[in-house]
Amino acid sequence: MTGTFKANIPYNQFLLLLYGFLLKLPMFISPAVPSASKSDAFLYKELLALLLPLGKGFPFIYSIIAFFLLYSQALSLNRMVNQQRLLPKPNYLTGMFYLLITSIFPGWYGLHAALIAATLLIWILSKLCTIGNDPKIKFTLFNIGMVAGICTFFYFPAIIYVLLILAALAITRTFKLPEWLMVFLGIATPYYFLWAWLFLTGRPSNLLAPTFAMSKVVVPTSIWSWVAISLLLVLLAVGIVFIQKSMRRLLVQSRKNWTVIYLFLLLAMIIPFLNKQPALYYWMLSSIPLSAIAAAAFFFPERKWFSFVVHWGLVAMIVVLGGIYVMNSGKLS
Repeated sequence: MTGTFKANIPYNQFLLLLYGFLLKLPMFISPAVPSASKSDAFLYKELLALLLPLGKGFPFIYSIIAFFLLYSQALSLNRMVNQQRLLPKPNYLTGMFYLLITSIFPGWYGLHAALIAATLLIWILSKLCTIGNDPKIKFTLFNIGMVAGICTFFYFPAIIYVLLILAALAITRTFKLPEWLMVFLGIATPYYFLWAWLFLTGRPSNLLAPTFAMSKVVVPTSIWSWVAISLLLVLLAVGIVFIQKSMRRLLVQSRKNWTVIYLFLLLAMIIPFLNKQPALYYWMLSSIPLSAIAAAAFFFPERKWFSFVVHWGLVAMIVVLGGIYVMNSGKLS
């Protein structure tokens, strides 16, 4: 399986679709009806209200939309890794790992705000990896800032990724104040239009209020979950080691992009602490950088036993945890 995705073959996109569907069967067997938490922003709540009439009679709609988002995210993330030459040869390992990692914890199933934010954050990450030599940098930075602002309309704690945008600017380009100002102008633009809409329609301005706070963090309690986490930590360690060893052979821009991905992972580990209502699925954003790093852990080692053991070990954990999820009638953590 991993050998197939290690190659850059066009029909791997269809195999990736089939692979993801099989991994995520539990979310179709027991579809979960999402509900907004205190940390979710108004646009996500509006989306749930829009889907509610259809979702009452056809709850599978939530699983279908969630799966479509996950599959498109996997392809987008995989395309970014290949286009930026973060690994020596193009492959589909990053997309494979994104679907694999996001299938491990049943608490990550469902159409939640962090999943929608992940789509926008992957787009932002892909653009940040191109700003080093962008001839239309101000236009790009404005768009990045605007998408970041829109992202907070679904999941406000994602505002922390403004730090990633600024860090990427500092890493990849010399300091130019107009470029930094374009980022903040882009972020402010959707808020300006939202405020104008609220003012003209006479609606309360509490939609602009931040929806995050420091809180306790939810961690898995099942022994099977901790086995899966242990395997992921092994992948993380092995991937970082091989990435560091290959740094000298990478382009300068590729090295900087790996630094941006590491910073993305660091911020993703902070996100779960910034929610008014703790939930396991807030950890999901860490799967974005972790997938790229895990792809390196499978791409470089020549010994096939490592990829075989880790991959099928994670698949086994997905089967066990997915079975528990189905038996509990699709209850999310």
